[in-house]
Amino acid sequence: MNPKSKSKPQPLDDLGYLAKAMALLERVRTEQADAIRAAATIMADAIADDRLIHVYGGGGHTTLVMGEMFFRAGGLSNIDPVMETGISVFNQALKYLELERCVNFGTAVVRYYEIKPGDPFIIFHNIGINAATIDAANEAKRKGARIIAVSSSCWQDEMPAGHFIRHPSKANLFDLAEVCIDDYNPVGDAVVNVPGLATPIAPVSNLVDFAIAHWLEIECIRQCVARGIVPPVWNSANAPGGDEKNAALLAKYRPRIKSL
Repeated sequence: MNPKSKSKPQPLDDLGYLAKAMALLERVRTEQADAIRAAATIMADAIADDRLIHVYGGGGHTTLVMGEMFFRAGGLSNIDPVMETGISVFNQALKYLELERCVNFGTAVVRYYEIKPGDPFIIFHNIGINAATIDAANEAKRKGARIIAVSSSCWQDEMPAGHFIRHPSKANLFDLAEVCIDDYNPVGDAVVNVPGLATPIAPVSNLVDFAIAHWLEIECIRQCVARGIVPPVWNSANAPGGDEKNAALLAKYRPRIKSL
């Protein structure tokens, strides 16, 4: 393509991907507003009490949402990622797939972290039925945490009770949470059909879950400011003066957050 060409650029034909993603985002923004506000109140209460906000991804690409909330410019500094590379996309794919289906693996991960009674524990997993998700939620509840679940009712309701990826208890993540935020992710995740190809493409779960993560922080910070609380927020470490501005927050949270 000639960069000097004066022809009008043609918009990309994404076969409806953007429209479908925006429709899901708008549905979450409106229909899940009360749940997001309730979850954000739990988070704001934690900031008022100088608690950490623990975030967990139940396997695979949902661990990326946990990473999006951690040490992020403009994000909360008291986010504690309950990190385990074994069930993340940074492990070999077939290995993490096995581990996220392994009973008690999620229990061991959560047990390692210092979660206190009353701490918020946010779990992202759009499927919401696998062992690494259910065991993590149960262990966090045993520790007395307040469970906030971001998942899809579609997967939890539509997957057969006897499906092999389900936790042996057959529990759904929403059964275990104090606050449930539905991301409405469709079974199979991919939302675009290319004529002539039988397999759907273009997953949408992470786009929606990333937005939910940021909406939670936005509403939490808004509530903090309304209460007269100064929320701990990271500056960009790459912007001028960023390291200096973050120094006090690092001094406060580095001894408490294992991943810093």
